[in-house]
Amino acid sequence: MMGAQEAGDRVPALLRERFAERFGGGSADPLVFASAPGRVELAGNHTDHQGGRTISAAIDRRVRALAAPNGTDEIRVSMEGFGDVALRCDDLDARGGERGTSLALVRGMAAAYARAGGTLAGFDAATCSDIPAGGGLSSSAAFEVLFGVLLRALCDPAGSAPPDPVALALEGAWAERTYFGKPCGVQDQLASAHGGVAAFDFSDAMPRIEPIAFDWDACGYALCLVDSRCDHAAYADEYAAVPADMRAVARRFGRGRLEDVPYPAFLARLADVRERLGDRAALRALHYFEETRRAATQRRALESGDIEGFLDGVRQSGASSAQFLQNVSARGDGSGARQPAMTVLALCAHLLDGRGAYRIHGGGFGGSVLAFVPVGDVDAFCESMNGLLGYDACLRVKAGGRGAHAERIAR
Repeated sequence: MMGAQEAGDRVPALLRERFAERFGGGSADPLVFASAPGRVELAGNHTDHQGGRTISAAIDRRVRALAAPNGTDEIRVSMEGFGDVALRCDDLDARGGERGTSLALVRGMAAAYARAGGTLAGFDAATCSDIPAGGGLSSSAAFEVLFGVLLRALCDPAGSAPPDPVALALEGAWAERTYFGKPCGVQDQLASAHGGVAAFDFSDAMPRIEPIAFDWDACGYALCLVDSRCDHAAYADEYAAVPADMRAVARRFGRGRLEDVPYPAFLARLADVRERLGDRAALRALHYFEETRRAATQRRALESGDIEGFLDGVRQSGASSAQFLQNVSARGDGSGARQPAMTVLALCAHLLDGRGAYRIHGGGFGGSVLAFVPVGDVDAFCESMNGLLGYDACLRVKAGGRGAHAERIAR
């Protein structure tokens, strides 16, 4: 976690300048450099919060921080693009007026660290990021686990063992739910904390992580995120309705989540579910049962090197997400006048013409579409997509980046 002096030359010059400008550079205390990746969700859409299975990969886009103790009882953070925040180490209660803000995440992660038995101390931190916000790459989850490793490096400097990625992820998800106000699962935080490509199983009380060894550079396909320019954060209510519908179905069977409901029992009582809860809830449950089984099949395909089998699952997942889960087009005013993510999906179908695969990415309701594009076609795909949409929509990413970490460096 710490002690790698050579990390200093990996710190972006802009971040050093930002820290010096905001907090000065005269202290003798060593700096701490921390970094956490964004993620792409490769399989399993809206399954993690119901005890299901997913596959995620860290990517080569990251949020970074430079920090140092300040000898006070105050935590001060200067965030590129999100302004400055400050809080006292003893002022950790959640505040309704902060929901949806960066300050809520900072306060929430500080509270999670203290809740886990850590002792807070004041520090200054500057952050920067090349993870696009609101595009479904989990910039907020990356920020959460970044802050988690930063707190450990600064407030427990005697610690030398790398932090447990599961503990980090659970703290981040707790902060996001309790302080930020988003009813998230823990998949995004796990992917950022752990790094690499991994299958996650949420059926037990503690998530299980199984790394997947797969050579993405040799598989013949490039990963491309297509931004719909519709920030899914604006549709928090519709996002929240997905797990709410699924939990409502589970409660009809006396359970708290769908993973604990036998699929045959659900099918046997489908008429009751439809009558009592409506078709949307029933369809979302049908999506869950098929999607979590599909994620397990896709994992086996990757482990055996069967990229075409994996992509077949991506196509099925995309169809299920759009038709049954219904997390592609936000309802908004109900007119259907704006359906940017569905438009991107239609253009992917046109440009790929049966090659590769594509699906809504992450939580949906805007955000991005993930496309697996044949390597030889990726330049033409991006050029055509950008031209059709009228803006630079395509972001190429590489899967398998290093997970969240922090290191002491010299000033």
